Amino acid sequence: MKIAVCQCLPTNGAIEQAFVNLETNLSAASRVDAQVVIFPELFLPGYNRPDLHKKLSQSKGDEWCDRIATIANSYKCALVIGWAEREGDKIFNAATCFGNDGNIIGHYRKIQRFGSMEHKSFGAGDQYATFDFFGQIAAILICYDVEFPQHVRALAEQGVTLIFVPTANPAGYEHVSKILVPARSSEMAVTIAYANYCGSENGLKFAGNSVIVGPDGKSLASSGTNETLLITNINNDCDPEFLSLQLTDYTNLSS
Repeated sequence: MKIAVCQCLPTNGAIEQAFVNLETNLSAASRVDAQVVIFPELFLPGYNRPDLHKKLSQSKGDEWCDRIATIANSYKCALVIGWAEREGDKIFNAATCFGNDGNIIGHYRKIQRFGSMEHKSFGAGDQYATFDFFGQIAAILICYDVEFPQHVRALAEQGVTLIFVPTANPAGYEHVSKILVPARSSEMAVTIAYANYCGSENGLKFAGNSVIVGPDGKSLASSGTNETLLITNINNDCDPEFLSLQLTDYTNLSS
């Protein structure tokens, strides 16, 4: 299975530009036959924008989900994306997997909220979400969740072999992608795809260093601190070489 991780600049409330970025990355990934692209945490409407979380949050089935589903179906490429979800009076830090036909196949609400901002903006999730994905059992965790070994262990015990992790990991916490994510992978023999931002948003600088780690804890693909689309084949019997595309490279891909 070929998967992609999108390391991008944060949305910062620019919703229409976010959809342009989403489609650009999905188009590039589909042209090299990737089955899925993982985008960062709270891609919509932005992570460090607590002023927008409640104001712009949407429910499943509203405009954001409809537009995302249409894009996924158009490129026949699945995607995992973080967003602010409204349910009644409650707001959740959520992430959803849209299949390559646009249907929702996995939906998760962040359990481990990080810092005062997240506690003020969001309610806590209370259950895992697992789903079949191209012959594997997959699940979603969000950022801080993956730092807790009990969550990865609980998923592995349910047969999960692939975990998608949208994140908004700040600068100064590079050890998460370099040490903790590989540790979680090797402890439970799972593949983890960890998608972070680069750049800054509303005064918060992000660490970049997105990574895809195999079940032996070894990196299959990793980024630095620039906008990058990581693409690699996670099958254990395949060459671990990967493709790392800068945004300016996308138009050079062959159809």
